[in-house]
Amino acid sequence: MFHFIPNGTITSAKGFLAAGIYCGIKKKKRDLALIYSPQPCTVAGTFTLNKVKAAPLLVSQAVIKSGGLVKAVLVNSGNANACTGDPGFQDALDSQNWVAEELGISPKEVLISSTGVIGQRLPMMVLKQGIKDIVPIISAIGGYDAAEAIMTTDTKEKQFAVEIQTPGGPVTIGGICKGSGMIMPNMATMLGFLTTDARIDNQLIKDLLLEAVSHSFNKITVDGDTSTNDMVTLMANGASGIEILAGTETYFHFREALMVLTKEMARLIVVDGEGATKFVEVVVSGAHTAEDADKIAKTICNSPLVKTAIHGQDANWGRIISAAGYSGAEFDPAEVSIYFDDLAIFLPGYRIVLDEEEALKRLSKTEIKITVNVGHGPFTTTWYTCDFSTDYIRINADYRS
Repeated sequence: MFHFIPNGTITSAKGFLAAGIYCGIKKKKRDLALIYSPQPCTVAGTFTLNKVKAAPLLVSQAVIKSGGLVKAVLVNSGNANACTGDPGFQDALDSQNWVAEELGISPKEVLISSTGVIGQRLPMMVLKQGIKDIVPIISAIGGYDAAEAIMTTDTKEKQFAVEIQTPGGPVTIGGICKGSGMIMPNMATMLGFLTTDARIDNQLIKDLLLEAVSHSFNKITVDGDTSTNDMVTLMANGASGIEILAGTETYFHFREALMVLTKEMARLIVVDGEGATKFVEVVVSGAHTAEDADKIAKTICNSPLVKTAIHGQDANWGRIISAAGYSGAEFDPAEVSIYFDDLAIFLPGYRIVLDEEEALKRLSKTEIKITVNVGHGPFTTTWYTCDFSTDYIRINADYRS
């Protein structure tokens, strides 16, 4: 009932325009993106739980909380505008006002987002000129440049789109995201922007996004750090003429497509983790509560000892059960089993069945699945992470330089 659109991006959804340019915030690469819909959009957003929130995030939260319609999102990379106090907050408001002025819309219709180095003021005159330069070139093919412009330490653009077949015609969801390091729920450290040409009311769009995020972006971790700037938004402009109504067949197809799309976006953020050489899927089953399942999976995914062992292709299962043990979840260690892909490593009753040669074959792959069963409970969860390599240290040691 839906399929991924080859080379799909944020502007694959009807009525959305975008652009990405270099304006001078970064040294050479594109650093300013604008997403725009002439038709007003209902909007939902999820934001970092970090108590230290960047100025643009506070501005965007206020816009979304007001329940009004929006038309534009301005995103800059290279500077987070975080921990900049009242001057930084005014900078975010000025950016919002400048976009509104250039587009001829209300500031309340503009979301603002930033990513990059914390604790530095934005070069506002550079940004103001960038806004003047970017507005005239937004187009239906500008999503590709926008995806590049929001990158920081990412090694590749992350852009996607799916088309859903409905009785009334096709509906499209497009998306771009960035994220490579400082990835940890809630949110993961990243930016994600989704668009759809469906018509969705204010409450339903919030419900749909929150559910999708809880099963995708909030179940990935690269390094356990939660950013000051994380946000994911979904804008719906209704340009397809198709309305999504809760409980209908079209709703369930749209919901499924959104889930699959956001999971793929989240997965590729982990694949592109800073210095990552291996993508790791961690499945925890048999937990007595959903919270316990997530606690165990998150702790395993965040363990530096587990992540370095995976990088070194060392079948050190003791690090996995140890991480589960300090996760705070309730389980009986005597009931635990651990698998690498389909290979049993550790079975209930403390039976060690590790075959080092076969384990090495699994750990030598670039994608690895670790399954940890902790008992006979009904709850299962799946999280995604990556290994820790020496490149991760190099990238983050040199981040500001």
